[in-house]
Amino acid sequence: MDMLSLIGLLILLYYFIYIISSFVLDCDIALALKEKFGQPISSLKDKKVWIIGASSGIGEELAYVLADAGCKLILSARRIVELQNVKKKCLELNKNLNDDDVEVYQLDVLNFDQHKKAFEHVISKFGQLDILVNNAGRSQRAQWENIEINVDKDMFDLDVFSILSFSRMAVKHFLQVGKGHIVVTSSIAGICTIPFSASYCGAKHALHGYFNSLPLEHYDKNIDVTMVCPGPVQTNFLAECFTDMSGQKYGVNTAIDHNNKISVKRCAVLMGVAMANKMKEVWITNPSVLQILYAGYCFPNVMSWFMNQIGAKYLMKLRDTNTNKTYVGEDKKK
Repeated sequence: MDMLSLIGLLILLYYFIYIISSFVLDCDIALALKEKFGQPISSLKDKKVWIIGASSGIGEELAYVLADAGCKLILSARRIVELQNVKKKCLELNKNLNDDDVEVYQLDVLNFDQHKKAFEHVISKFGQLDILVNNAGRSQRAQWENIEINVDKDMFDLDVFSILSFSRMAVKHFLQVGKGHIVVTSSIAGICTIPFSASYCGAKHALHGYFNSLPLEHYDKNIDVTMVCPGPVQTNFLAECFTDMSGQKYGVNTAIDHNNKISVKRCAVLMGVAMANKMKEVWITNPSVLQILYAGYCFPNVMSWFMNQIGAKYLMKLRDTNTNKTYVGEDKKK
């Protein structure tokens, strides 16, 4: 076998491994390998971690994962009662943690005037912040041309600008102490555009633009950035979704335990693995979505044609597991 044939065979094998793995994994190959052979989540023990958006969903479950690993936590969100319940469970999970190791700090991320005060409280609490987890955000269901411009502004305030505000304060702190780690809950929508969520896709794509540039500027400063991109997760996210009108919520309950979605606990565990191994970008999703992602990565032209054939409804079925009510624009037509 000549050299060119060998190179061609290796390239085919490379693509083959990616495609085949998407039928059996619930995350990208690199993350799957790190889970098996990389640093365990327990390596994060004693890290001071601030989770913004910790009262439910992925943020809540991540709090349990990190508490079990022995991290010291500050939990923030608007809903104080829910945060207190999360703290209680964290202390039950790890008896080595005491009450002072898990702090509850009520916070509305849209109140930008309070960001500095909140950050100063975190530093005063533990003396140092090791990891900032930006998990607050909302999704969207709306038809592109019907979206009010104020919805785009509201989406970016919550899903982008609030994250940038806290992260810039964190980076300045990390530069002072010599190291630090920023974790951002993005979405598959941040790397692969999906229908009926234009504002959401725009916001998540923006996050990747902002945070991919940060390590380039501070490549020698021990500042790590991890972009976490979940696909469909077993949370009731549709109820809180933005629509095409400012101030309106989608208000639809979705099938939380549908087998087409990855469990929120599994998502949090994989997120913990990504944090422990300081991975740059990870995909966490069911095989059906992973197949589309890898097919688009390996064969972009073929996948572009295929996506035009299968249409938006198939993608929404993968995403919401609800074909009867998929987006606000459709409701208006009925």
